[in-house]
Amino acid sequence: MFRYIIRRLLLAVPVMVLVATAVFLLLHIVPGDPAGVMLGPDATEERRMELRRQLGLEDPLPAQYVAFLGKVVQGDLGQSYFLQKPVSDTLLERVQPTVMLTILATLISICIGLPTGILAAHFRGSWLDVISTGMAIIGASIPTFVMGLLLILVFATGLKWLPTTGYESLDKGVGEALRYMILPAFTLGLASSALLARITRSMMLDVLGQDYVRTARAKGLGEFMVVMRHALKNAFIPVLTTIGIIIASLLGGAVITEQIFNLPGMGRLLILSISRRDFPVIQGAILTIATVYVLVNLIVDMTYSFIDPRIRHS
Repeated sequence: MFRYIIRRLLLAVPVMVLVATAVFLLLHIVPGDPAGVMLGPDATEERRMELRRQLGLEDPLPAQYVAFLGKVVQGDLGQSYFLQKPVSDTLLERVQPTVMLTILATLISICIGLPTGILAAHFRGSWLDVISTGMAIIGASIPTFVMGLLLILVFATGLKWLPTTGYESLDKGVGEALRYMILPAFTLGLASSALLARITRSMMLDVLGQDYVRTARAKGLGEFMVVMRHALKNAFIPVLTTIGIIIASLLGGAVITEQIFNLPGMGRLLILSISRRDFPVIQGAILTIATVYVLVNLIVDMTYSFIDPRIRHS
């Protein structure tokens, strides 16, 4: 297991270098001058060129790339052009809302998607299967910004049960923080639960027809034990992979939801940084998201052997 982890971490190094290179090149190819954005349209050409020299943007592109990689290797993501503070500090300030949103949305998707998929597979062809499958298709088809606005319209504007937008940190209390997180978490969780329900149903249908499931029923085991202990356990590896993908995608893909609900998370920071051409923040945020993808995939792969002892990492 230890050698497997080390090997996976070493294989992640070229992936991270490729991501860093692609982000660096794309930012410098796309039109837009950070100095021009910072100084505004009324700035003189001399002042703009002076600021570009201060930011190191006048250096040759290979020199900028080598300097960028050198800092990343040392754990230095650079200095924000606009905020005038280290990128790592900027990301840490925005990570709490995004992590809270990811955890809550993942829990919601599991609590809704997993039971729905299991019941739909167990009662295949029944009205419950038809309704759950239809709801899963609808949930996956509705864009997150539409779902978010509908939830705001019903639960915030109409019923006035929850705040419309905004964010309260955990310092103000867990209950108050959760009130602001419920609607955005459901916005993302409902869409993710639709995907999870469809994957769970498909995997459970494959397993429920296997010989060992029929044998378990023939031995007199209760239907609950047959489904949960024998069928779900053997169908859970693809489901676990889907959960890992959901977690990683929520951490890096909650941009629209954070915009709708005015959450000061990493997704919103990334949008603002792109509009400002704040290259260090964009590069740092994308590298952080890529690192999360690698770590989540590694954790999921390590969990396989605990679910199915036949799987061994060497």
